[in-house]
Amino acid sequence: MAKPAAPEETPNALGLLTELRNFRRQKVTGSGLDPRLASLRQWQSARLARSYADLLAHPRFAPAARFFLDDIYSPRDFSQRDHDLLQLHDFMRRFVPPAMFQPLTLTVKLHALTERLDRALATMLFDTMKVAEVLLATYCDAYRRCDNFAERVSQIELIGEIGRDLDRIVRQPLTGTVLAVAARPARRAGWGELTGFLERGYQAFKHLRGARPFLDLVRRRETRYLDRIYAGDPDPYGWSTGAAESGIE
Repeated sequence: MAKPAAPEETPNALGLLTELRNFRRQKVTGSGLDPRLASLRQWQSARLARSYADLLAHPRFAPAARFFLDDIYSPRDFSQRDHDLLQLHDFMRRFVPPAMFQPLTLTVKLHALTERLDRALATMLFDTMKVAEVLLATYCDAYRRCDNFAERVSQIELIGEIGRDLDRIVRQPLTGTVLAVAARPARRAGWGELTGFLERGYQAFKHLRGARPFLDLVRRRETRYLDRIYAGDPDPYGWSTGAAESGIE
């Protein structure tokens, strides 16, 4: 006979719903996305779409691939959503057990790391190297000059860790219940952008029906690309040969 879940393993949905009604979102005022970051992220988004065209066309993997492209690496100003995510992170820890809370904690960490890496790369490209346009050769040169290989490895590892945690959590029936309970009052309180982000992530990983093949493929490709860039390969993504990536079973 299965043991009932320990109290600390069960989300406090009633407390969450009650407190969420009084939880006030803090608006962020800014001047929009830095044009240099926008240019860099537009190039990176196009690179990812090209590197993962097979996943974007795959019935099983397409929603997860699209989620990463549109909600993580899109050349948009995510400052309000990221601020909301950090604020929600501090709020949710009172109601959600650590095992369910871990992906949110890691996502905050990934966003901070990605922001730091992108800003360093943009500074190298546009301030130090004075490029007028991001091209493959200048991108790879700037990537190497930033000399942050270990942090790039950490970025890849964090993506995998978040994915594995999400895969575990979406299999738990209570996850969908908590998200559904919180979604409507959260939207009424002005948290629509963040709520949509969480719902799309949940649905994308639920659709995978097991995320390991997707995550392993992304880890292998990104690690190979990283190694090739630092080895000085002029075509780390295999664009000149036109060879399509493979590995989907």
